[in-house]
Amino acid sequence: MTDRYAVFGNPVEHSLSPVIHRAFAAQFGVDMAYTRQLVAAGGFDTAARQFFQGGGMGLNVTVPFKQDAYHFANRLTARAKRAGAVNTLAVQKGRAVLGDNTDGAGLVSDITGNLGWSVVGKRVLILGAGGAVRGILQPVLAQNPRELVIANRTVEKAQQLVKEFTRMGSLSAVGVDNLVDLQAFDMVINGTSASLGGDLPSLPDRLLARNARCYDLMYGAAPTVFMNWATGHGALAVADGLGMLVEQAAESFFLWRGLRPATEPVIAALRVSLM
Repeated sequence: MTDRYAVFGNPVEHSLSPVIHRAFAAQFGVDMAYTRQLVAAGGFDTAARQFFQGGGMGLNVTVPFKQDAYHFANRLTARAKRAGAVNTLAVQKGRAVLGDNTDGAGLVSDITGNLGWSVVGKRVLILGAGGAVRGILQPVLAQNPRELVIANRTVEKAQQLVKEFTRMGSLSAVGVDNLVDLQAFDMVINGTSASLGGDLPSLPDRLLARNARCYDLMYGAAPTVFMNWATGHGALAVADGLGMLVEQAAESFFLWRGLRPATEPVIAALRVSLM
């Protein structure tokens, strides 16, 4: 019997999740079907309930439903509780539904595993204070950076994250306009979606330390505006979030199936398909 999985979102037609999970399933000969489902605003609970009552085994959840998924789950992992959002739902014994957040683990796997960058002892800057940033803070702080600064146009949002996560490491908040007053950073992670629209906050010319690495959570066929900015300002290495997308999906697949897929060939194939 074919096991059923899906990704819920709105919009969702752009999602690469079906391609990724079908590639993972092929590695192990797993009989599973994975589809996209467009869910109407306000309709997540009904759609998820119908999916699981109909025998569905697991869901990936993308915008704007990650908080809906958080409240839908019967149980939550520690990282989902900390993130306050869920991107993966998995059926467990007794048909209870577990909620997890694999975004941060996916980011760290890509940065430290695929790219070979180290976070330990580094001064790290994260741009943005939205849901994407909330989802990655705990795993990034667990890598023991020397300091992590969250910069946001609305500094109060960044300060709220600091308040919630401050016990996990050296963490502070600043307005984007005040970055000029800070020392240069070893790593900058863009956690905003602005660069996809060709927008980028005004960043100081001396933001990057020597040999700095820069990572954009967004991805596309061409380098993002943030990646181009980083390259033009002397970054040693830049990367987009395609690897994170695949790695967080691998975390979901492992939660569902107990199998750890090889991600490198999937990342490579997707990169070619985007060209």
